[in-house]
Amino acid sequence: MSKPHILSAFDEDLGRIRELILAMGGRVEEAITLASRALETRDEELAAEVVRADKAIDAMEEEIDHKVVLLLALRQPKAQDLRAVIAVMKMAADLERLGDYAKNMAKRVPVLAAGPQIEGAGGAIRRQARQVNQMLKDMLDAFARQDVPLAEDVIARDAEIDHMTNALFREFITHMMEDPRQITACLHYTFIAKNVERMGDLITGAAEQVVYLATGRKPGERVKGESTATLDVPLGGED
Repeated sequence: MSKPHILSAFDEDLGRIRELILAMGGRVEEAITLASRALETRDEELAAEVVRADKAIDAMEEEIDHKVVLLLALRQPKAQDLRAVIAVMKMAADLERLGDYAKNMAKRVPVLAAGPQIEGAGGAIRRQARQVNQMLKDMLDAFARQDVPLAEDVIARDAEIDHMTNALFREFITHMMEDPRQITACLHYTFIAKNVERMGDLITGAAEQVVYLATGRKPGERVKGESTATLDVPLGGED
């Protein structure tokens, strides 16, 4: 008679952890939205709000880790149940890292606000971040519903983020070549664009966890866009 009780208790505990994951994901979505908005509008107060709010995201990861440890100790899950526990623990770590990237974006706002404005740069980053945030929302929906096709669609969209990043890199390099006074600001924007691309990688990894959790199989090799390390960038004009 005890076995159904143990399984039920495990499911209830894991369900509570899943709810925390979704709540944490919602916080991260908001952080990315606000950080990119602050960047585009050069809103230092909003950027500071994002930095402060990151502590709540960190605290949620700690709470999830604590509950996972208790679950492992008290319920001693096996096979598929253990797979689910490992998946949510990794997802919490990915979400925490996403929050860090949003915080780091916000931290650059005061520096950029104090310098020359690069026309269209903030808006371009915000569009890139919006795409990433949609991936995050869909990944969380796929996680909540164990929706494998949606998770696989998220994985496929990572290549779009790579293409956007490459386009931004070329744009910022062109700005720097045309006007050396813009080098500092463009370098900041370049680092931000690369971090947003890394957000896409983390979300893709989480989507792969959803597929693994639902099916027990790992997705195939990702389709990646052109690497920024191999961009063909002109170093100067011809005489």
